[in-house]
Amino acid sequence: MSLLSAHDLAVARAGVPVLEGVGFALAAGRALVLRGPNGIGKTTLLRTVAGLQPPLHGRVQAAPDAVAYAAHADGVKGTLSVTENLAFWASVFGTASVAAAIDRMNLRDLADRRAANLSAGQKRRLGLARLLVTGRPVWVMDEPTVSLDTASVQLFGDVVRDHLAAGGAALIATHIDLGLDADVLDLGRFRARPAAAGGIRSAFDEAFT
Repeated sequence: MSLLSAHDLAVARAGVPVLEGVGFALAAGRALVLRGPNGIGKTTLLRTVAGLQPPLHGRVQAAPDAVAYAAHADGVKGTLSVTENLAFWASVFGTASVAAAIDRMNLRDLADRRAANLSAGQKRRLGLARLLVTGRPVWVMDEPTVSLDTASVQLFGDVVRDHLAAGGAALIATHIDLGLDADVLDLGRFRARPAAAGGIRSAFDEAFT
């Protein structure tokens, strides 16, 4: 049984269809890596899967509150410390301890430092640590290794592997090899065709006029 699936999914950026006919099923313990050139629609697809925008067509299936989304932005508040940032997100998601997340993302020495005083890579590690306090089984991630050095990329790969081993799943847009036993979905074959895209766009525009 899949934790996350997409069926005949069509998505748009700024009202313009970019992908159509996307389908996949993601089972517990598995990772799926999205590949394709810049601008093809990876971020748009991930935002749709995460429920941040509606699809033009098709459907996404997942259990309620199953998906945690990590986007380009780190989602941290500069005036709060590392611990306070994670405690806030833990309270949002109804989980208890943040200690494990701090340790797993190598943030123990930075626990009391304000996020505004972290380097770009440290902020990224803090942003990714939020996934560990969500308690959600499906991690949807958009270029999660941006700003990470080689050691931190390896560290995060280990975190994802442990998440999968515990029965979670991951959908990742990345050009970096995280060392995962993952399936790959090339989005090139789902690029919206001009003629079909026009029809979908007309239906979309009519629905919102």
